[in-house]
Amino acid sequence: MNVHDTERITGLLLDAGWVQALENSNPDLVVFNTCAVRENADNKLYGNLSFLAPRKKADPNFQIAVGGCMAQKDQDSIVKRAPYVDVVFGTHNIGSLPALLERARIEEESQVEIKESLEHFPSTLPARRHSAFSAWVSVSVGCNNTCTFCIVPSLRGIEKDRPAEDILREVRALVDQGVIEITLLGQNVNAYGVDFGDRGAFAKILRDCGKVDGLERIRFMSPHPRDFTDDVIEAMAQTPNVMPHLHMPLQSGSDRILQAMRRSYRRDRYLGIIEKVRNAMPHSSITTDIIVGFPGETDEDFKATMDTVEEAQFLAAYTFQYSRRPGTPAATMPDQISDEVMKERYTALHALQQKVAGNVQEKLVGTMQEVMVVDHEGRHDQERSRMNGKTPDFRLVHFNVEAKNSPRPGDVVTALITTATPNFLIADGLPVAVRKTVGGDAHEARTKELGPEPIMIGMPTLATLKLKMNN
Repeated sequence: MNVHDTERITGLLLDAGWVQALENSNPDLVVFNTCAVRENADNKLYGNLSFLAPRKKADPNFQIAVGGCMAQKDQDSIVKRAPYVDVVFGTHNIGSLPALLERARIEEESQVEIKESLEHFPSTLPARRHSAFSAWVSVSVGCNNTCTFCIVPSLRGIEKDRPAEDILREVRALVDQGVIEITLLGQNVNAYGVDFGDRGAFAKILRDCGKVDGLERIRFMSPHPRDFTDDVIEAMAQTPNVMPHLHMPLQSGSDRILQAMRRSYRRDRYLGIIEKVRNAMPHSSITTDIIVGFPGETDEDFKATMDTVEEAQFLAAYTFQYSRRPGTPAATMPDQISDEVMKERYTALHALQQKVAGNVQEKLVGTMQEVMVVDHEGRHDQERSRMNGKTPDFRLVHFNVEAKNSPRPGDVVTALITTATPNFLIADGLPVAVRKTVGGDAHEARTKELGPEPIMIGMPTLATLKLKMNN
């Protein structure tokens, strides 16, 4: 969601006359689009602002803007801590940024504008996408859940759903531009339809996207187990271009901790969904999010999480040490876990997940996989170079290509998997087939027009844009 918003911010500023600054050049404007899920985001932002302070002092015309969830949360306190920041804007008024920058320049003082309700649905704003062949499409913003560890609902607001016709219109327009892969986004994507009382709306959107000619891959993130229904599984299994990959946050394998988190499902419910997905799509992969060290987590609770990881056989688990966020119920709960214990549990969970992932990956050695090319890895000699890509079930693959006849990002290769690691697969031989796509055409055309992508994006805690005024 953060990266999708950053693409919209970039589009707005390009439309307003800015151009992207190349790496190692001095930009006239730096925009930070922030996240607030973890405390590390705060540290990154203020560290980066301090680094820019001397530049601002030397050149008052240089502008700095801060947006996103931290801006929504901290508001005026950002300019109190960093008075040289020109603009602070929130999650609900991204479209105001160009006007706020101009106002700050004319009035020569900081502008802070935080709206409490959505002005424009992000997908209605212009965008400069990071990829020519892969795109994000928001189906909803906001969240109606009340997880005790999460600050997002208070910053993004209650769930707001887009009309289905708007979503499909954007999808078709993107495909017309050469996009062949789309990821549907929502804070709680499978709750889509709550605004208009249709619990089957998300499954219908998947099926309708599946009918769009030229759209090769459909993904979505992130669903909530509470709202995950059988019709979504059926839509995934019966729609050929919906990919067999499910990213569904677990957070904890302990029913007691799930209750304290106010997650509204239990371990058996979660594992039951995974079983149904695998029965419907035997070659599907499952990835997840897990928090360790939630307040009150005992050794028995942590063991329940470890047991669940072994049983679920996740391809990947994005594991986080609990981060206390002011304003959330969990921040004031008793029995906060010490950093030392949290780190021990995190290390143990990471080691177990690496072992599980290695076993999951090993099953693909010796199989042919269709890989959508993402980019070059950077390794090459006179005859061969190495590229990266993703399988339909979202596995990262490194593969060799002929240096003089490389496929383009967006093209699709078929390769024999020869080696597995917990984090990626390797195809040592050359692809047995290369399929040129309109996505590869789109990437090639944009590279010729604009050159390599100069946006600097640090995902997911802090996205940074560097721009220059087009004179």
